[in-house]
Amino acid sequence: MQQALQNMKVIDLTQVLAGPYCTMVLGDLGADVIKVEKYPHGDDSRIMGPYVEEESYSYMMANRNKRGIRLNIKEEAGLGILLDLVKTADVFIENFRPGVTKKLGIDYETLRQLNPGLIYCSISGYGQTGPYSQKGGYDIMAQGLSGLMSMTGEKNGRPVKNGIAIHDIAAGMTAIYSILAAYIHKLSTGEGQYIDLSLVDSGLAWTVWESAAYFGAGEVSRANGSAHRVTAPYQGFPTKNGHILVGAGNQKLWEKFCRDVIEREELIHDPRFLTNSERQANLEELEQVIQDVLIQEDSQHWLTKLDEAGVPSSPIYSYDEALNDPHIRSRDMVIEYDHPLGGRIESLGFPAKMSKTPGQVKRPAPLLGQHTKEVLAELQYSEEKIRALEENKII
Repeated sequence: MQQALQNMKVIDLTQVLAGPYCTMVLGDLGADVIKVEKYPHGDDSRIMGPYVEEESYSYMMANRNKRGIRLNIKEEAGLGILLDLVKTADVFIENFRPGVTKKLGIDYETLRQLNPGLIYCSISGYGQTGPYSQKGGYDIMAQGLSGLMSMTGEKNGRPVKNGIAIHDIAAGMTAIYSILAAYIHKLSTGEGQYIDLSLVDSGLAWTVWESAAYFGAGEVSRANGSAHRVTAPYQGFPTKNGHILVGAGNQKLWEKFCRDVIEREELIHDPRFLTNSERQANLEELEQVIQDVLIQEDSQHWLTKLDEAGVPSSPIYSYDEALNDPHIRSRDMVIEYDHPLGGRIESLGFPAKMSKTPGQVKRPAPLLGQHTKEVLAELQYSEEKIRALEENKII
């Protein structure tokens, strides 16, 4: 089956999550991704559990659809191999701390001399410029600097880290669409370009409503539990046996909720709750009124009534419940494929369902150095030269 990026070749020098997530998606869409892992131990995520037959499941999750080589680029011969690969590539992506690629001789200005059409993407914690550019930056530091942690958690509580590595994934997503835009430009002009993006910038760009509140009214968004900052009731509530989400996000839905779900029609005319503005201004009282009703029955009772009334709702799942929900499964968001050591493994599926060029799993995450000899043979390296490189611990 045809894939959209089947003619794109990517050299991937990233590790852990942001960069690997980007190149995994490019690979899912058909790109030939060659993952270059450092010699001798490879991607740092290889030491993250859990393990299946001594292979990291964390590594496997973010590195499918790639060919893997293990290469010592600190040695001249190893650097030479990487430069030979660059000559054949459309995209080069790295996540070293700013300045390291210059020391290694693989910075953009150097590589563009070999390949003027190269799209070169750098992912770092804080970006290549600015007063913090030389600082090391992980996802949690980006969550702190972007203000995200101050807006996450319960009201008046301690700052809370988001449950997922949200800035890492934001950076990966930003890299994907930036690379695709640069690739479209290259297809029409032949020109490559440099892409500088950071974990901080990528996650900050997602704070749309929060920045609107600040720029428009000088309001500083704070942690508010599951409640929405401008709409009510739009949040989680306890029930007799758990918690559910209620999304009565406009006046019509609010009135349906009162009349058909909790059967408290008088609340529609209560001056405290007449409009969304009043409901937001009196949120604590509103929460208490709704909670006093919902706590009387179990979650499924209310979810059924909410569905019947056409009011958006959802259970609040644990992660195992989410992955085993029949809707999630029916959408193929959990898939299976074979791994040479792990056997039949499960992974996340493709969120976009494309009718002509769908995502596919063509290969599992590579074993460390699995495709080194194959890739070198494609570069016309002789068997004798490959053996010598192996003996000298270059590959």
